[in-house]
Amino acid sequence: MDYYGFYTGKILDAYEYFGCHFTPNGAIFRTFAPAAEKIALIGDFNNWSDTPMQRTYDGNFWECEIPGVREEMKYKYRIYQKDGRVTDHTDPYGTGMEMPPQSATVVRRPDSFAWKDSKWMTQRTDCRDSALNIYEVHLGSWMTKEDGTWYSYSEIARPLVSYVEDNGYNYIEFMPLAEHPCDNSWGYQQTGFYSPTARYGSPDELKYLINYAHQHHIGVILDFVPVHFAVDDYGLAYYDGTALYEYPHVDVGYSEWGSKNFNHSRGEVQSFLQSCARYWLKEFHFDGIRIDALSNIIYWHGNKDRGVNDRAVEFIRHMNQSLKEMDPSVILIAEDSTSYGNVTKPVSEGGLGFDYKWDMGWMNDTLNYFRTHPFDRKREYHKLTFSMMYFGTEHFLLPLSHDEVVHGKATILQKMYGEYNNKFPQARALYMYMYTHPGKKLNFMGNEFGQLREWDEKREQDWDILKYPIHAAFARYMTDLCFIYRENPALYEMDYEPEGFRWIDCHQEEKCVYVFERIGKTQRILVLLNFSDSPQTYTLKSEDIHTLSLLLATDNVIYGGNHTYMEEPAIIPENETTEITIEAFTGLMYEIL
Repeated sequence: MDYYGFYTGKILDAYEYFGCHFTPNGAIFRTFAPAAEKIALIGDFNNWSDTPMQRTYDGNFWECEIPGVREEMKYKYRIYQKDGRVTDHTDPYGTGMEMPPQSATVVRRPDSFAWKDSKWMTQRTDCRDSALNIYEVHLGSWMTKEDGTWYSYSEIARPLVSYVEDNGYNYIEFMPLAEHPCDNSWGYQQTGFYSPTARYGSPDELKYLINYAHQHHIGVILDFVPVHFAVDDYGLAYYDGTALYEYPHVDVGYSEWGSKNFNHSRGEVQSFLQSCARYWLKEFHFDGIRIDALSNIIYWHGNKDRGVNDRAVEFIRHMNQSLKEMDPSVILIAEDSTSYGNVTKPVSEGGLGFDYKWDMGWMNDTLNYFRTHPFDRKREYHKLTFSMMYFGTEHFLLPLSHDEVVHGKATILQKMYGEYNNKFPQARALYMYMYTHPGKKLNFMGNEFGQLREWDEKREQDWDILKYPIHAAFARYMTDLCFIYRENPALYEMDYEPEGFRWIDCHQEEKCVYVFERIGKTQRILVLLNFSDSPQTYTLKSEDIHTLSLLLATDNVIYGGNHTYMEEPAIIPENETTEITIEAFTGLMYEIL
């Protein structure tokens, strides 16, 4: 290992040195614990009695070799602190852990899986000029067995991937899959950063799931958590008797979630985290990572008033640039609610090096608009035009994620103003606005069929709701919309070019009508949206629009709407106008021929 690179936060292969690695006679175990008085290795191979580890290199590293070590054996590091306390810790670089609430590290052989996804891996891209339609999934609550237990990674591969294929998505984003002790942390408070959670099976089973997805042309993104970690004493907290991974000061040591903040100023922590990102991308063939809570890395405690955490920002820059240099096709996504600049600009140009940034402003403005009484929307009209005022500053992704359907916020469908039946046409119109707006897309599971109950990690999605015709029709609409998005280049190939979007009319405040055009290299699409509760007539000037072919009408009877729409192209005589009636809460999408 490059020890200097480890100390200075420059390496991304620390996991190839630390942890458990097989040797001809058994296995060698290594850990980093500068302040420990002594360390013993305990596990199945020595009857959980102390086998002393030896200091190596400069005295900050510890190792020992054990004969006869086999896969599935369990172990921990017994760390004797200088103050006399003794704590048994799981291996920070361990690649397997027991099922919670048990906490020992499990010996795994990392190279045991036979990948069959070389075609996908050599052809994948960062989707900059192609469609990126992400289906966000919490693996334990997407679907469960009849007895309520979880499917394993391998068991869920076929139904999940088939569902994603059939419904028009081309990427899955998994909420965190690294080991975590508490189900209701959703994986965001971790103890095993290199260990796929045992809830759903072994690392090889997770590889099977990803391999299966790739064989069916579905990409896979992992929610990655480099901001904070769980406080459990067997984990990273106070690992060698000192604040090795966390900040030593209480005022910055604990996060708003009650977990411990990583000390991104330490090179050893930087190497740990960026090696972890590389580990998931390289060893598991994930196609990208979504960085959780980036604002808490950029600013101290995520608070702009406390200033920029310069060392943490430099860590993100180095990690992103290094990952991109190793493989330009990986997708790096930032969850960031701040106005910090150049998040998606290359590091070489002074940016943070992400491919995409979640557009939290778009999400909040849009959902607040649809919560508003239709009469009052004329006053809120420009909540839906504001996003295009700043859209050119970053490469944005439009998210309707898990965060928007929990903690009393109501589901996306339930957020729509009014009574039950009126929620569906508004939700259909909202999603047309989302899928025709520039930017890549992310939709959380359950949104696609009009889930009414807030998400609960302890229960599977309410699949039974699809027996009701209005929900089945909504699901059909969402599927058609997803495929239309993916099959029409004007909706994605110039997402981040000024020429890819043009307002035709964004001053129909009284009518709550919006008209715009999406432009691709060889295709143009016209979108008309009426978010009022009354039909509206819009006068369209021909200019260079002569023939319109309807792609989608949200009010179509097949989607639970009230009208049947003609499929024949509409011809507008040159230099004339035509009146288009847009029903209440309706969107119309035309291809301009």
